[in-house]
Amino acid sequence: MPAAPKPEKSSQEAKPVTISVEGRYQVSGLAQPAIKGQACYVLAHGAGAGMTHPFMVKAANGLAEHGINSLRYQFPYMESRQRRPDAPAVAQATVRAAVAEASRQFPGLALFAGGKSFGGRMTSQAQAESPLPGLRGLVFLGFPLHPPGRPSEERAEHLSDVEFPMLFVQGTRDEFAELARLKRVVEKLGARAQLHLLAEADHSFHVLKRSGRTESDIMAEAFNAVANWVEAQLKALK
Repeated sequence: MPAAPKPEKSSQEAKPVTISVEGRYQVSGLAQPAIKGQACYVLAHGAGAGMTHPFMVKAANGLAEHGINSLRYQFPYMESRQRRPDAPAVAQATVRAAVAEASRQFPGLALFAGGKSFGGRMTSQAQAESPLPGLRGLVFLGFPLHPPGRPSEERAEHLSDVEFPMLFVQGTRDEFAELARLKRVVEKLGARAQLHLLAEADHSFHVLKRSGRTESDIMAEAFNAVANWVEAQLKALK
């Protein structure tokens, strides 16, 4: 029998890049091109793990399978192996530098940005402070609405100053975002915001065995939701 054809590759190898942040910091990044990529997602890591964490790798690979290039990167504190996250001004400057680098790595493509937890919130704060050039929308992979056990909507107040599309991909068991409060936040944002709920997932998109779901199921659903949303935004731009 003839050998089965090899599956078509969805992405090329991630390319290491160095990103200068206001001439004060140098941070690492990984630009991952998808085959026939139609957009680029600038992907920031969460507070406790950097750009090579398994979640970030799965995100980059999963998005590439859907034709979305990505640029993931380190915040300065993670680059220097410090435990305490950078001050918001430094983190936001890093987001800005990463978006600029993404436009150089993937010229002419629509840019989307956001990331996991802390990284997503720093991205939206940067956009609210001053629009990020070329950006077409924000994608949050677990927006940290409040610390666990301390429900609040204060961390979402700046989102009212973000005047373009936003997608929230959130687990229904996320201890960093009481579901009723998150739904209220999204509702207040109106048509520019959409919420995709991952049933039984927590803040890290993990699920309990008794849920009958696997983490692979959750990740596949998450990246499919992102890809469908990005496709809709690209159609709206034409």
